[in-house]
Amino acid sequence: MLTYFTEAREAGTTGHEMTLAAASMNWDVYMAQHKAFKSAMAREPENYIFVRNVADIETAHLKGKTAVIWNSQTATILEEDLSRMATLKEMGVASMILAYNDRFRTGSGSLAAFNGMDDGLTTWGRAVIDEMVRYGIALDLSHTGKQTAMDAIEHMQLNHPDVPFVFTHSIPAGLYASEPNKSPNGCYRNISDEEALLAAKSGGYVAPTFTEWMVDGIWPDDLTPKQAADMIDYYAKLVGVDHVAIATDDMFDVSLVVDFAKKNASMYNDGGYMIDAFNNGADDSAPLSRILAAVTDELWERGYSNEDLAKIYGGNKMRVYQQLWEGAPAGKWDAEYAERLRLRKELMEKFGTR
Repeated sequence: MLTYFTEAREAGTTGHEMTLAAASMNWDVYMAQHKAFKSAMAREPENYIFVRNVADIETAHLKGKTAVIWNSQTATILEEDLSRMATLKEMGVASMILAYNDRFRTGSGSLAAFNGMDDGLTTWGRAVIDEMVRYGIALDLSHTGKQTAMDAIEHMQLNHPDVPFVFTHSIPAGLYASEPNKSPNGCYRNISDEEALLAAKSGGYVAPTFTEWMVDGIWPDDLTPKQAADMIDYYAKLVGVDHVAIATDDMFDVSLVVDFAKKNASMYNDGGYMIDAFNNGADDSAPLSRILAAVTDELWERGYSNEDLAKIYGGNKMRVYQQLWEGAPAGKWDAEYAERLRLRKELMEKFGTR
């Protein structure tokens, strides 16, 4: 992990959203994972900043450090105790997914929906969302079944109309709708244009992931910078450059996950979709630090400006964070960011970085 982050910093990537816990993991597992990551980073304390506000992200970038932002891929860690949301906030958790693939107390995930078991958002799910909004933790609808996601969106529109929600790592299904080898139902992890447009309307963002097995109908052995740029470009044209971000779903090394999935195929009731993708060579997640420069070249060639890329590569996420964490009105961040960053850099150059 530390080697990966060193490589990322050398490539100019100075911020990471670190995912803790997935599926049905509990509070103890979440805390153990958090401790393990922090213990590893404690070996190089000079290289990490644990984010509590937008200024921490800016500082990490200016100093060439790694800004660490925590996320949860499941709400099961609450274990029916909403008061734990306050602890997650104190830990610096930035976002949470309601339902990871399967059926949970909050609602149904994308794999359950694929199998016709999308029960929609539950009463408990609504309570979890309300508590997330209260503490400024972003509602992340990645991995979520469409009916559950649409119910969650309706709840946000009715009860929290000024609060953005996001898709932190979801591939656009529409990009692959015409692929000749596309599966009949499409990859269950990818999201519809409708969901992406609603996230943008809320003031949030959508971020594609470069996980190869989700690239429906293509399943690249090695996802190319062009294919990564295609996802970003599709979203930018769909929702506007102000509502697109970037993610990878990168697990450092996916070999253990692939091996486990192949040995336990019955656990993934997706008609063999994921295993077929793995067997066709789509068994990596295109580490961002290794392809970002080439992705940037691709986007420059398509007419994207440096201002556009600054938004996509972090600015749009920071705008959402500032709105959630600091109560800033939507749009205020964009107007002030360049000046804030210029002044911060000037002060650091004048008085040093300590």
